[in-house]
Amino acid sequence: MINRMIGLSRINKQLVMLFADSVALVLILLASFSIRLGYWYFPQDDLIWVVLGAPVVASIIFVRFGLYRAVIRYIGFKALWTVVQAVSLYALVWGAIGFMVATDGIPRSVILINWVLSLLAIGGVRIFARALLSENTNFKFLMFNFELNGKSQGDKKRVLVYGAGDAGVQLVSALSHSSEYNPVGFVDDLKELQGNQITGLNVYSIDAIEGVISKLRVDEVLIAMPSASRTKRLDIINILESYPVLVRMLPGVAELAEGKVSIGDLREVSIKDLLGRDTVVPNKELLSKNITNKVVVVTGAGGSIGSELCRQIVFLKPKALILYEMSELALYTIEKELSNIGMHSMDLYPILGSVNNKTRLTNVFKRFGVDTVYHAAAYKHVPMVEFNNTEGVDNNIFGTLNCAQAAIDTGVKTFVLISTDKAVRPTNTMGATKRSAELVLQALSAKQSDTKFTMVRFGNVLGSSGSVIPLFKQQIKVGGPVTVTDVNMVRYFMTIPEAVELVIQAGAMGLGGDVFVLDMGKPVRIDDLAKKMIRLSGLEVKDESNPDGDIEIKYTGLRPGEKLYEELLIGDNVSETDNPLIMRAQEEMLAWDELEPILNDLQIAITNCDQKKLRELLIQIVPGFKPQCEITDVLYKEV
Repeated sequence: MINRMIGLSRINKQLVMLFADSVALVLILLASFSIRLGYWYFPQDDLIWVVLGAPVVASIIFVRFGLYRAVIRYIGFKALWTVVQAVSLYALVWGAIGFMVATDGIPRSVILINWVLSLLAIGGVRIFARALLSENTNFKFLMFNFELNGKSQGDKKRVLVYGAGDAGVQLVSALSHSSEYNPVGFVDDLKELQGNQITGLNVYSIDAIEGVISKLRVDEVLIAMPSASRTKRLDIINILESYPVLVRMLPGVAELAEGKVSIGDLREVSIKDLLGRDTVVPNKELLSKNITNKVVVVTGAGGSIGSELCRQIVFLKPKALILYEMSELALYTIEKELSNIGMHSMDLYPILGSVNNKTRLTNVFKRFGVDTVYHAAAYKHVPMVEFNNTEGVDNNIFGTLNCAQAAIDTGVKTFVLISTDKAVRPTNTMGATKRSAELVLQALSAKQSDTKFTMVRFGNVLGSSGSVIPLFKQQIKVGGPVTVTDVNMVRYFMTIPEAVELVIQAGAMGLGGDVFVLDMGKPVRIDDLAKKMIRLSGLEVKDESNPDGDIEIKYTGLRPGEKLYEELLIGDNVSETDNPLIMRAQEEMLAWDELEPILNDLQIAITNCDQKKLRELLIQIVPGFKPQCEITDVLYKEV
């Protein structure tokens, strides 16, 4: 029954309430006369028309006061106060009409009794309806918006809540009890809600947003639509970007605990919200194939990608997870985090070690009987590798080779390399080393078949060390300037959890020597990103057209090894997979017999710190490598 009521159209709900009020008012008047006279009384002659006409008088007043615009299951204290005002006026008007129309007159006590009973009935029906509907939607009974703090409304931030659904209503309730915020209205896309009142606040259309922000003097817009798709959120953000308000939002449904909404759940709009692409439901079979009941190693377990790999692997119930990490602090941090999860009986082994130590790698793989290796250990910061060429080559190329050979020697079944879009036609040493690492695995894959080598290539991930996003946030926080290398620079972005989820699935589809490329969506102009982050912080960009703005954008020029845009594919020969966000690339490779002597020469160049020879050999291995800058290795400069 309750669900049927909730499912009625807005106009039908209003008609039901109007009918219920009308019947109640007639019965209340009959009861009022009966109480006054001391016996069951039914009016006669002209008095009956006064009684039967009461709903007409009341409906005019009630409609004028907006009693039928308020959404019953979200009715609050403000709405109930409106009920008191409307019923009081109705009782006075009806009494006046009764005195003028009724020949025999109306006892004054009847007017008073009618007023009291009408308040109890009209208000009580709404409270009772709210109680029933609130229970159905997991709301707390009678969560009215009383002011419980001493701060005046004028001192509070005036906030407009985008989304008049359950989350929005819960948020308004929390805000109303806070000392910092004063909710002034809702915005919602649903036409059936627009023009109504919820918890005493008007619901506006998005088309009227500009006038609403100005009229209500809005300081912040809070997006309370946790179930909305990423595309929908982006559309909303793009609309709000134009207005001088701070935009914040509730996280997605997956991030909200137990369906409860609090002020603490609010967060600033992140780059994740600006990507505008919805995630694809993962293939559970692919996720578990190389992990469940298997012994798994993650190299670089304490890094941005490595640590997220570990988090997701734990939930896929491996037999054992080995954390292989060079940094003691990073290893301690991730081991402590995973130990506290305690999801199931799983052996967890923190191993300190470098990927340049082949003997230790072999001992670890052999000791634990490793089935799957996710190789995430790498130096990945482009300028830092340019300043330390020999270490970058040693770690990224020979570290990968050591891991791969240890895997082959110990019978590891699956080996997955975390690669990068910078490996495609690289302009820097880091990109060249990652492409070289891919070529190493492709060559070893062609040489044997016991260990399946797979490479997964993707672009920038959000929140990784060295990411531009935290830098922009910090620069905005201190008042700028926000530094952008070049106005035309574009990058692909993906969240770390999404990238890792796809890496695991791609690794399960590998047949040996595969290069998988993740669909990173549309590239993002870094300059546009900086401007959006400034505006969504409630600030204005300071430039020639707006000299009175808040935050200036300063263009610093490309850093050593950087290029304006990144690519994901070397050629155009790609094929689809079972996941629409994963493509299999068919790219040229070198045979091991061709590659091995170059690697030997590379090792000698590293030992001798021969920077020129190092670069020559990288160009030989990776013909597409076109260095954007001169050799900038710190030691090379000192020679």
